Amino acid sequence: MFNWEGVSEFVAVAETESFTAAGKRLGISTAQVSRQVSALETRLTTRLFYRTTRKVSVTEVGNIYYQHCRQVLDGLEEAERAITNLQSTPVGKLQITAPVTYGERSIAPLVNNFVSKFPDLDVQLYLTNKKLDLIDEGFDLAIRLGKLDDSAMMAKRLSSRIQYVCASPDYLNAYGIPHSVSELERHNCLQGILDYWHFQENGKDRNIRVKGNLRCNSGRALVDAALKGIGVVQLPDYYVLPYIESGKLIPFLEQNRAPDEGIWALYPHNRHLSPKVRLLLDYLSEQLA
Repeated sequence: MFNWEGVSEFVAVAETESFTAAGKRLGISTAQVSRQVSALETRLTTRLFYRTTRKVSVTEVGNIYYQHCRQVLDGLEEAERAITNLQSTPVGKLQITAPVTYGERSIAPLVNNFVSKFPDLDVQLYLTNKKLDLIDEGFDLAIRLGKLDDSAMMAKRLSSRIQYVCASPDYLNAYGIPHSVSELERHNCLQGILDYWHFQENGKDRNIRVKGNLRCNSGRALVDAALKGIGVVQLPDYYVLPYIESGKLIPFLEQNRAPDEGIWALYPHNRHLSPKVRLLLDYLSEQLA
C-alpha cells in the first residue's frame, strides 16, 4: 500500500517555496513539515528540494514527483468535493480577507448573514488593507477593489464602485465650485496615500496631481475633514454617498468622473472551488450586484 506520509507537506512546500508558508497552509509547525519532507526524501532516496537560507526550490526529480503527486491530490479533492456536494449543508473552515472599510460596511454583514444560514461553517474573516498572499496565508477568497494586478489569481467581478469628488456646502460657498479638472489646483485637495486623482477627459483616463494641507490613509478621516469644510476629497461611493444624499457633501466634476472600478473576488487559479466557497461566491455576487 502506498505510504502517504510527507506527500501533502512536500506538495505544500513545492507550491509555496517555503517550509514556513507550507506549515501555515497545513496548520502544522515548520519543524513538522521539515521532518516529514526529510523522511520522504529518505524513503525515496533522492533530494526533492534545494535548500538555502533564503530560498527553497524544487529539484528536477522533485518537479517530476510534484506533477504526479499534484494529479493524485487533485483526484482526491475531486472525490471529496463529490461527497461534499451530497451534503445539504456546507461545513468546514472558510477563510476570507477583505479591505477594512469596505469589508466592515459591505462584506462583513453579508458574511454574517451567510454564517447565520450555514452555522456549521467555521468562517474566519480577516480585514486588512494589505494585499495578502492567498496561497501562503491559506485564504480561500479575497475581496479586492479597483484595478487588479495579480495574474496568478482567478477573479470574479462582484460589483463596481464609483469615485466621487465632493466638498461641503460651506467650503464651496467660500471657495467656489470647480467646473474643470484644471481648477482643482486652486483648491485644498485632501489626499490619501496617493498624490493624484483619477479622472476622464476627452474619453481618456487621466491621473491629475493634486495638493492640499492634509494627507491621511483613512477614508473615514478624509470624509470627516471634508464634512468640516477643510477641503475637497475624491473617495469611493461607500464613503461619501450617504452624505451626498443628505446634502452634507456636494459632488461636482461629474462630467470628468473616472470609469467605474471593479469589486472583485479572487481565488488561486490552481485550486478548484469547493462547494462552500462557490456557495459564498454566488451569494456575494447576488447580493452585491
